[in-house]
Parts: sequence; structure tokens; C-alpha cells
Amino acid sequence: MKSFSLYPMRISFCELSLMDSSTDLTTLLAGSPYLNYLYSYPHKTAYRALKKPQSLKQLWQAEDKDALFLYMHIPFCEMRCGFCNLFTTANPQQSLINRYLDQLEQQALQIDKALGNYNITNLAIGGGTPSYLTTVELQRLFSIAQHSLGINLASTPIGIEVSPATVTEDRLDVFVENQVNRISIGIESFIVSEANAMGRPQKQQDVEHALCLIQQANIDILNIDLIYGGEGQSLTSWLESVAQAIHWQADEIYLYPLYIRPLTGLGRKGERHWDDQRMNAYLAACDVLGKAGYQQISMRLFRRKASIITQQGEYHCQEDGMIGLGCGARSYTRAMHYSFDYAVKRQGVLDIIQQYNQLDTQALSQAHYGIVLNEEEQKRRYTLLSLLQCEGMSRHHYKQLFNTEVLDDLPQLQQLEECAIARIDNDTIRLNAQGIAYSDVIGTWLYSSAVRRKMTEYQTR
Repeated sequence: MKSFSLYPMRISFCELSLMDSSTDLTTLLAGSPYLNYLYSYPHKTAYRALKKPQSLKQLWQAEDKDALFLYMHIPFCEMRCGFCNLFTTANPQQSLINRYLDQLEQQALQIDKALGNYNITNLAIGGGTPSYLTTVELQRLFSIAQHSLGINLASTPIGIEVSPATVTEDRLDVFVENQVNRISIGIESFIVSEANAMGRPQKQQDVEHALCLIQQANIDILNIDLIYGGEGQSLTSWLESVAQAIHWQADEIYLYPLYIRPLTGLGRKGERHWDDQRMNAYLAACDVLGKAGYQQISMRLFRRKASIITQQGEYHCQEDGMIGLGCGARSYTRAMHYSFDYAVKRQGVLDIIQQYNQLDTQALSQAHYGIVLNEEEQKRRYTLLSLLQCEGMSRHHYKQLFNTEVLDDLPQLQQLEECAIARIDNDTIRLNAQGIAYSDVIGTWLYSSAVRRKMTEYQTR
């Protein structure tokens, strides 16, 4: 049985890009636990302009549309944080916002026409910062969801992202009126100096005022996002932020290791080497949250209430389809993931929004930019997204979906058990605590060579 050190030597992502899933896992586990921020597969940097526009009606014709997830993307914020590489722009002109909302409605109408009979079981509004919009603009978002896409707001789990400075009583009134049951607030750090060091000019009074207002609004689910590994953060100060999230009775807490990515504010300051700091922070937070009654769902998600999954619905990202509304949103069918182009720099983001705003109805009824998933990629996607959950992946369910054995399709998964970071039995492959801590390595290891190559060749602008 192989072993690896929890405090590693470094292997860069550039070096990893030359590897593939046949690479010995022990080699990767001897490197950094933080190779690549992993939240989906394939990563959007593997998307490209399609050779020929694809009709949405044809793309969705053979799909199961009984349980779709709708994601509405608002690419606007009041500020651009130093760590952020999301598709968003700060303080846009009002005319750009107005035109964008007009286009969202037109896109929704084209999606409705293309899908025919369908059922949306979950709605998430993200960005950017959706709460940057005014109350009138927010009402319009819910109106588009309800009237253009036929969503029953009263019976559909609805989540929305907010920032401390944009949480106001009148905005919360809109959320409550439209049956929002989950608010996710990016605090990142309750320590002002740490937030500032991450390029987030946050005020403590804004944080406390926002959380008080959210509690008073009686939203069912409060999620708080925190980031560990920031400049000047100590283990003591980090655990103070975790304790504060617990104090505010967050139902969910997402813990994100700080990644410094190209073209961001922090990225322009150069590379840092602080793996030990991040790993120590992660392990300490796992211990504190476990003792406070939180269940770990993945490397990043900790949940306090077992009933939350019922309140949020039973959407399974590995299997169920997603409809993206807006030029920063992705849509998922089994065989194709599609979206619009991607940028980080302000001018690149503005250019893409302007291009989206000018699309006619025919263009909005087509996919122009994305990636085709053959059967191998579909299998990798299901395996990767299932395996990185603490409950693990079901070999039986995999066989039901694909009519093959996962260990025949991906025999390298045996290395997980050989490295003592997972257990493989007749039905389940489940990572242990060390395996979950290395989720970003394991996920990247499972990328196909084709996807890895596309990501390596992509030039972010």
C-alpha cells in the first residue's frame, strides 16, 4: 500500500498538463493539493466556438426534461474582488444593464419555444452579484422566470447570491415575495484586514447588518462562503471566521481555498507558495465544523440541517440537465455543454456582454460555443462529480446509466485504494478524509487528455 505526505513538495499545473489519467497517482499526491479549482467537468476553458451553430430544439429533443435546473447569470458587481475570475464587471452603465435584461427575456422565450414540454425543478440566480440590481430589476428577473419559462415560484426551490454591501430590506422583501428559500452570501473573511488583503474592501458593519437583515427575513437556508489561505491570515484568525459563520447559524458553509488565478488582481502580484497554510486551515475547520454538528458533503460544502436537501430539491448535477440564461451561464445536455465566450479582464467581459445583447432571436435559439461530450467524456463527468462527494459514487448506478463497469472503463481508479485514500467495495467507491482533502488533484487527474489539452491551449482574456 502506497502512502503520501500531507505536506507536499510542489508540482505545477503546467507540469500536470503534460500528464493524463495513466499517470501514477502517487506522483500527483506528492505534489500540491491545490492544482486547479475544480467545480465542473469539462472546465469552461475547454469550450470552443462550434463549427456550426446547433439548434437548441435539436439539442434538447432527446433529453429527459422532467427535472431541469435553471441558472440565471447576472454579470454585474459593485466591485471586482482581487481573487475573482468570474465572468462579471463592476459598476456597468445603466444602459448596459437595461439591454441585458431585455435580452435575458428574449433568450428565455427562445428557450421556452425550443424545449417544448419541460419542467424546471430548481432555480439559482448567480453572477456576479444579482443583488447589485435594483428592486425593480430583481422583480423583472422573477417575472421572466415565471412568465417566460413557466416556473411556479411557490413550489420551486430558489437560491440567489448576494454580497454584504447590497443586502437591503427592500431587496429582501422582493426575495421573500418571490419565494426565495436560499441566500448565499460571500463573506470570505469576517476579519476586515484579511478581506482587504484579498482585494475585497469590505466593511464589518455591512457584514453584520446584512446578516441581521437576512435572519429577520426568515429565509429558509443561509449559506456563507469563506476563503482560507489569504495573506496575513493565521490559523487563529481563520477559525474565528469559521466560528462567526457558526454563530450566525449558517445552514451551509462553503470553504474555498484561495487560488490565485491569471488576470485577477491578486494574480498580478505573482505566485505564492502556501500549501501548508491552506491544508492546516482546511483540516482545522473540518474538525471545528464537525464538532458543531455540520456534516461534510464535499471538500468545500458543510451542511447543518439534514432537511436542507429536501428544501433545495433533488437535482443531481451528474445526470440532470441545466438551462443557462445569460451570457455567463452554461447549459448542459448529456452530449453537449454550451455557453458563450469567457473573459476576465473588464474590456473582454464588456465585449462579450455587448455581443450577447446584439444577438437576434435566431441566434438566441442556437448554441454557438461549447464542447461535445462523447460517451467517454460522459462517463468521466459522472465519475468525477460523484466521486468527489463524501458519500462516494455507486458502481451499480454507473452500470445502470452506461451498461458498463466503471473499473473496466477507468481501471486507474484502483490506484485510489492502493494509495489508501479510498475504499472500493462491491457497490461504492468512496474517498476517505485524506482523499477528500485532495479532491482538486484527483479531479484533475481524471480529466481526459483531450480536455486537458484544450484547457492548456486556452488563452484567457
